[in-house]
Amino acid sequence: MRLLIIEDNKKLATSLKKGLEQEGFAVDFILDGKEGFQRILQCKEDYDLIILDLMLPSKDGIAICQEVRQQKIAIPILMLTAKDTTENKIAGLNTGADDYLVKPFSFDELVARIKVLLRRPKEVFLAEIKVRDLILNSTTRKIFHGKKEILLTLKEFSLLEYLMRNPNQVFTREQLLDHAWDHSFDSFSNVVDVHMKNLRKKINDNKNEKILETIRGVGYRFNG
Repeated sequence: MRLLIIEDNKKLATSLKKGLEQEGFAVDFILDGKEGFQRILQCKEDYDLIILDLMLPSKDGIAICQEVRQQKIAIPILMLTAKDTTENKIAGLNTGADDYLVKPFSFDELVARIKVLLRRPKEVFLAEIKVRDLILNSTTRKIFHGKKEILLTLKEFSLLEYLMRNPNQVFTREQLLDHAWDHSFDSFSNVVDVHMKNLRKKINDNKNEKILETIRGVGYRFNG
């Protein structure tokens, strides 16, 4: 899952990015409202959730949220603010925010709210996915092959969940990179290939038919 933080407090934005990456998310942050709004318009297919500060330079969070919804962009938005008044909460929610968190807040509460919002997509989003003998649970972050638990790194889990939710679809390396890593990552790196190689070793069985398949010259496919 990939998140975008639009927050002008660099120390807070950096801290949130670090903490959320340790929770398994890919995270970008932007310190300016206008720049953040442009990123949303340009990369609306890349992000699963936006963490949006209310008070921002160039363009405030209310205006960003309102214009994002006017553009028919349905990405979940979690609004952050230091203003703990009913009027401000109503204003944020009325412009299209999905949730509202007042500063200072607990990081654990932020993560919990993010997970709740990510369970509210356009289509039914099941916490547990079963494909063949593989069972993946996005809440417990555990995966079993039959009765055997498979231990994955955070990035391996993120990639596998993405592929299992889209079985039989071929994804390019660039698409997988966009899903699991932030914008600053080197697109010429072979990190996707390395992680996919490790995943294949962990989940492919000994049969001739492979669960996770490399499509030569194109990318990867999870055979459902």
